[in-house]
Amino acid sequence: MFDADAHPTPLRLDGVALTLPSTAGPVRILKGVDLIVEAGERVAIVGPSGSGKSSLLAVAAGLEQPTAGAARLFGQDLGPLSEDGRARLRRGRVSLVFQQFHLLPNMTALENVSAPMEIAGTAGAAPEAKAWLGRVGLSARLDHYPHQLSGGEQQRVALARALAARPALLFADEPTGNLDGPNARAVADLMFDLVDEIGAALVLVTHDPALAQRADRQVVMADGLIV
Repeated sequence: MFDADAHPTPLRLDGVALTLPSTAGPVRILKGVDLIVEAGERVAIVGPSGSGKSSLLAVAAGLEQPTAGAARLFGQDLGPLSEDGRARLRRGRVSLVFQQFHLLPNMTALENVSAPMEIAGTAGAAPEAKAWLGRVGLSARLDHYPHQLSGGEQQRVALARALAARPALLFADEPTGNLDGPNARAVADLMFDLVDEIGAALVLVTHDPALAQRADRQVVMADGLIV
């Protein structure tokens, strides 16, 4: 678990803008966004489709470079960093969960969770991965491949993979968007419980009002701005 006093603010966005090219000309996606997420804080980003929620998350996580302003993870400005540099900064401190599960189809559930830990040099990656899969209720599914798992089970594998590194910051983009009601609630319960347990900050993009209400704070976006 990360000690909040020993680490800078997990996320700070200052005047972040994002303009992307299109056949009809440049499109302004983000128009100057300021946002601070403190250690251990759970923030839900809500708003209508096309308001810039997922783009904001992508910039905040260093997956997309802003065209203006500054995005900082743990006090480090992402702007001057290369793609590899941003990946190194995220490693062990930032995890991501998406609506699409992004599991490797040729790996079992256990391998999907343990492989990133092994790449990061984590000792005892396989036993740790097994323990995390047990915590999300998949002890009996360790050797199953993604196509042998339901959507809810695949998202639980993705959640175990994200949290096994005990990150200081978790980004989740519509993590229950592909799940039916019971599975969505089960995954949401697991996510909030485990984030609380490891002391991670959470930045959650969601269309689900019930899920957003579980956050400490809701940030409402419209037309590329926080309103």
